[in-house]
Amino acid sequence: MAVSVSGTRVTFTPPDGATALLGDFTDWTKRAPLPVIGGQPLTLTLPRGAWVEYAWLGGDGQPFADPDNPQKSLNPWWTYPRAAEVGEYPRHRLWQGEAPAQRGEAHRLAWNGQVFPGKRRGYVYTPPNYDAARTYPVYYVQDGVAFYRTGRLGELLDRALAQHLIDPAVLVFVEPLDRNAEYYLNDRYFDFLLQEVLPQVEARFPVSREASERGLWGASLGGLISLFTAWQHPKVFGRVISHSGAFIASPQGRQGQQIDTTTAGEWLLAQLQAQPPTTLKISLDSGTLEWLLSPNRRMAAALQDLGTAHQYREYPSGHNWVTWQNALPEALLYMQGR
Repeated sequence: MAVSVSGTRVTFTPPDGATALLGDFTDWTKRAPLPVIGGQPLTLTLPRGAWVEYAWLGGDGQPFADPDNPQKSLNPWWTYPRAAEVGEYPRHRLWQGEAPAQRGEAHRLAWNGQVFPGKRRGYVYTPPNYDAARTYPVYYVQDGVAFYRTGRLGELLDRALAQHLIDPAVLVFVEPLDRNAEYYLNDRYFDFLLQEVLPQVEARFPVSREASERGLWGASLGGLISLFTAWQHPKVFGRVISHSGAFIASPQGRQGQQIDTTTAGEWLLAQLQAQPPTTLKISLDSGTLEWLLSPNRRMAAALQDLGTAHQYREYPSGHNWVTWQNALPEALLYMQGR
């Protein structure tokens, strides 16, 4: 048996060749993995209702999937994470049931980048019953393909609209070329949005040009750049949704192609405290099994102290797409709810 759960105690039985265990509970590569000693199982106490992702390390130091556990994660980048539930993970009601018959439409974007050279791509998702004669709030979503395919944010928009829970909006899914370079406190990302993305979207679709109805949306580094950019340019963007924002970051935390999301300090928090984002409406959330939990709590506390319109939520899972997919509904309801 690969994983057994008894109450809040989770026992992981190592397969042949496993030398250590890593996962949400070790922050993956942020803390030392748990060594396998004499082939004996490892038992951890984890939160009730948690969704826990993990992998084994082999003798070569590379992670590999548990061959005895078929429960995969939603990770679009890694193939090796497997998952265990401590009881039952609380999934949002908007994800329950069949998808509605009426669905929005995805329109492809493709162009040659100038600010960041290379072939750019994305999607513009228009809601069901789209009317070109009206003006829609718009959200520019970082890591667009992952949010569209893995997060299923377009489908979620359809579900919420079918239940008359929100007002319609347009979603623009923007895919990065080098997310570390583009998203780690990069001033030029605003230039990219302003000079390349917004003009072609606004030329083809009836989206709002008012800051109060223009939002930025992202997860991890995407959440970082979303809040950073909207804070710097409140006359352009008035809404921010950040899932597990990578708020351990500073301008000195980038060394060439390497970025620091563990020891760089919370530079953006200090900037917001010095120059409060009084016009922004912000949705933050975090998993409780990730190294970015405390920075997100501190950011939410600062927004509370500053009187900034915001919500903050936590989910019993880690830095992964199960957490973020489950967080999407409340973020959408907060921004677009009737």
